[in-house]
Amino acid sequence: MNKVIFDQELIERYGGRGPRYTSYPTAVQFHSGFGEADYRAAVARTNAMPIPDPLSIYVHIPFCHSLCYYCGCTKIVTRNQERAERYLVPLFKDIELQAELFDIDRQVQQLHLGGGTPTYLTPEQMGRMMAKFRQHFNLRLDGKQEFSIEIDPRTATPEDIAGMGEVGFNRVSLGVQDFDPEVQKAVNRIQSVEETQGLITAARQSGFNSVSLDLIYGLPLQTVKTFDRTLDTVLEMRPDRLAIYSYAHLPQMFRAQKLVQEDQLPSPETKLEIFRRTTERLTGEGYVYIGMDHFALASDELVQAQQRGELQRNFQGYSTHAKCDLIGLGMSAIGRVGDSFSQNVKDLGVYTSMLEKGQMPIERGYTMSEDDRIRAAVIQEVMCHGKLDFDAASTNLGINFKEYFANEFPQLEVLDKDGLIDLGEKGLLVTERGRLLLRPIAMVFDYYLQHAQEKPRFSKVI
Repeated sequence: MNKVIFDQELIERYGGRGPRYTSYPTAVQFHSGFGEADYRAAVARTNAMPIPDPLSIYVHIPFCHSLCYYCGCTKIVTRNQERAERYLVPLFKDIELQAELFDIDRQVQQLHLGGGTPTYLTPEQMGRMMAKFRQHFNLRLDGKQEFSIEIDPRTATPEDIAGMGEVGFNRVSLGVQDFDPEVQKAVNRIQSVEETQGLITAARQSGFNSVSLDLIYGLPLQTVKTFDRTLDTVLEMRPDRLAIYSYAHLPQMFRAQKLVQEDQLPSPETKLEIFRRTTERLTGEGYVYIGMDHFALASDELVQAQQRGELQRNFQGYSTHAKCDLIGLGMSAIGRVGDSFSQNVKDLGVYTSMLEKGQMPIERGYTMSEDDRIRAAVIQEVMCHGKLDFDAASTNLGINFKEYFANEFPQLEVLDKDGLIDLGEKGLLVTERGRLLLRPIAMVFDYYLQHAQEKPRFSKVI
């Protein structure tokens, strides 16, 4: 499963825009008709299951000290540290309201802090937040929990890392993007190799189970040669996981990107060559291509979960815990409970005001239909494991697969002819040439995308 063939002709033909499938239906289908009553009903249904699923929690910390020009995240750029302290008041109320809904025996197996910049919080604030979780939720703390935090190496010290380990975190994801000084200047993110390495060393000394690094290709002033040098440094650090994201330049959607000098962006040909070279180097150095920009060492739990058929995708990307209800906390956070999705309001003032009134800060959401559930399971199998067993899918989903997806088979036959999949009587298997193109393969099963009168705007596949 590790081998990937970079077929430039196929990538150029199929590498257009499409969903990342961290959910199906995607957030495009979320609507304001879904509110607090719908969410409470969804939680009640999951509590009533014979064996309720365990819990996963995502917490959004929106603050950043400075603006990275490439960023498309929901964020608040400020150096007023008091704003983080004020944010904890509604966030703690959010924690309390959510905890009241879930049976206490439903253990929290996963916890993830994202942003913004989670390390905008001081160690003392982080400690209080984790104490709040321990007070109101049943946290797993036996060393087998998966508690992760995104770290901006410019805002954390080795001592901070040790403190995070003491309160239960055992996974860290460090934003790097690029180590080239000129590229860093162009995107307003100056970060040294030494401070990044120092935090990686601290995480390993503190017993963290996994260290992940994020890189971005397609940034201004990047060349194949400069990114190769960044890879040299990264491979010396030997992180357990790597996420290699494609920069999507959408200044009409993300105001910060208007500060990017468009004439400094690499050409599509250069960008594609950077990705080809990166994939070649990482797989040659012992990293397994998981899918969708993600690589991991063969010993990593992501690889093992994929081999066991237990890998899943959610709003944090690939995950080893296939059956957890996800609670979203903080402004703009997205959750999935049972067959429902929900997203909190994106405006901090509205978020605070709603929680002051004792209201859950839900802005929009979605309740899945039976067709959604069937298609979500099929898309998940393609995105996580690169294959479909038609008989197994028929049994598991209560359908006749070939009859149910009769309209999709002509598209699958085209993918088979083009070499992205091997399509047989009993199933389909993504080929080594198709592994970099999981998104367009999964898109065949996306009812909303196939029937949209106006195609929504998604990021490029590669």
